[in-house]
Amino acid sequence: MNTPVVGIDVSKRKLDVALFVDGKIKAKVVPNSPDGFTDLEGWLIKQKIDLSRTHVCLESTGIYSEPVALFWFDRNIKVSLVNPNCIKSFGNSENLRNKNDQIDAGLIARYCAAMAPPSWQAPPREQRQLRAWSNRLIALQDMRQQEMNRLEVHEVAEQHEVISHVRDHIKWLDAQIAQIESDIDDHIDRHPGLKRDAELIESIPGLGRTTAAKILGHIGDVRRFESAKAFAAFIGVTPRQRQSGSSVHGRTMMCRMGNSQLRAALFLPSLVAKRCNPILRTFAHRLEANGLAKMAVAGALMRKLAHQVYGVVRSGKPFDPNFLEKGLAIQDGI
Repeated sequence: MNTPVVGIDVSKRKLDVALFVDGKIKAKVVPNSPDGFTDLEGWLIKQKIDLSRTHVCLESTGIYSEPVALFWFDRNIKVSLVNPNCIKSFGNSENLRNKNDQIDAGLIARYCAAMAPPSWQAPPREQRQLRAWSNRLIALQDMRQQEMNRLEVHEVAEQHEVISHVRDHIKWLDAQIAQIESDIDDHIDRHPGLKRDAELIESIPGLGRTTAAKILGHIGDVRRFESAKAFAAFIGVTPRQRQSGSSVHGRTMMCRMGNSQLRAALFLPSLVAKRCNPILRTFAHRLEANGLAKMAVAGALMRKLAHQVYGVVRSGKPFDPNFLEKGLAIQDGI
């Protein structure tokens, strides 16, 4: 008997479900809520399938997909969170012409049955909390920048009453940002694993506590990746080539099929690292001497930073500016 597969298309208010078993699909729609998850579990039981053998699959869509994934994970049922690009490409291979929520649920179920994606491991609670704090900090910092832009406009227009109101809001945002930064520090210090990894990441010139918190909040245990290349690919900072035959010679660019928030978190630190990180400073100067554009250099530095993060966490040793020289010495027999 084939493994029962449940494809779930997630939206804010509802879950479109496709049960794919023995070559047939049965459809169901439930609310995207704890009560809806329980209703779905009861419906699957009524279909007389073995839940212990069932494979649940859904797209990774952040805050809307994680609660239902946690529901199945807590029940020891295999669940996979799949990159939406993989589902889209699979649909293109089937030459689908129509698109709606129920069709998407069936597509996810067929993808799961054909590709057997790996099981998703739920991040621990402390990681999810750190991710929430980090996202909130980013939101407040964005608000502050918006208010600073508005303040400049009001000052040019000499709108003094409004200027006072905006300045009061900026002062309030500054207090909230400082409080969340303190909460993040306290949260990391309360969990030895997070504290150890954060200290290792912060040992890299150019990376501070805020960036370390973003990385650990979104990644969790960096050691789960098999290599630094896999870690960089998850973030989406690996190079992407476009060459084919004698006619296609596209420019190599950064592949952005990854976590956009982590890419944003590494951009400014890469510019700082260009000045204060000795390994990356030498690397950047070499790229610039070869005529590489500034943004291309920044992208290459982001990838190298990702490699350094993986290296210090995986080895358990702080950043060593003489690492490359030691490697050359060993190779040369010095």
